[in-house]
Amino acid sequence: MRRSALIFVNVILLSIILNAQEFRTPRPSPDATVSQYIGVTKISVDYSSPAVKGRKIWGELVPFGEVWRTGANEATTITFSDPVTINGNELTAGTYGIHMIPNANEWEIIFSKDVRVDGSSTFDPKKEVLRVKVKPEENPFTERMTFLFTDVTDNSGNVALVWDKLKVSFKIEVKTQDLTFQKARNAFNWSQLMAGATYALDQNTNLDEGFKWIQASTLINENYWNTRILAQYLAKMNKKSEAIAAMEKVIEFGSKMPNAPFDFDRMKQMLADWKK
Repeated sequence: MRRSALIFVNVILLSIILNAQEFRTPRPSPDATVSQYIGVTKISVDYSSPAVKGRKIWGELVPFGEVWRTGANEATTITFSDPVTINGNELTAGTYGIHMIPNANEWEIIFSKDVRVDGSSTFDPKKEVLRVKVKPEENPFTERMTFLFTDVTDNSGNVALVWDKLKVSFKIEVKTQDLTFQKARNAFNWSQLMAGATYALDQNTNLDEGFKWIQASTLINENYWNTRILAQYLAKMNKKSEAIAAMEKVIEFGSKMPNAPFDFDRMKQMLADWKK
């Protein structure tokens, strides 16, 4: 075989092999992922989604009183980017297997470092981190097992498993304000410092620390975005002349940008009001 033909054949074979590595057949219980930010904390649930298919689920397909891997295929996992509390119990950041023990009137939800569980026979109690008890609720029929985030606020939200005619949920709470300030304290670039200072200004709390952050931000890279926040801090501190000088610099920055910033007119109006 000529060299050029051999190279061509090898390229075709390599292409087939690479495409084959991406090939997968449908799973009876397809993989699913749902994610939600509560404040600055990201929470993700990875699970498989079995279907009812006319079967009796609770007490038969999923037996009462036994550890259930919460779905099919691989065990369901939940990942927290920051520390949280689950129904009032503290849990550190990380990835946990969600295992459940269903019963007719009360369920136990187990958070474990064991993410390779098929059922009660393979569950390792030594890897259990937290166990909470919850009450199942009636719910409109859902063919495929699904995880949902509900009632999400800046500081809390519920994670609900819905399947067949039941819903089982637990509450997650986070200390959003503390986490936001901690992340700002650990920030070393101007935009993160500005974000922390802006949050403090919007929340009207930790203003002394926020002022230090915005000063540091402008020292690292003085620009339109952080100087406008600095000006508002100065105005809030009743340093009128300094606030005006800073806002005049903001207008100068904005005037030189290729496209006017989205809040440029508001900054100009703010400056005019301060000069009255």
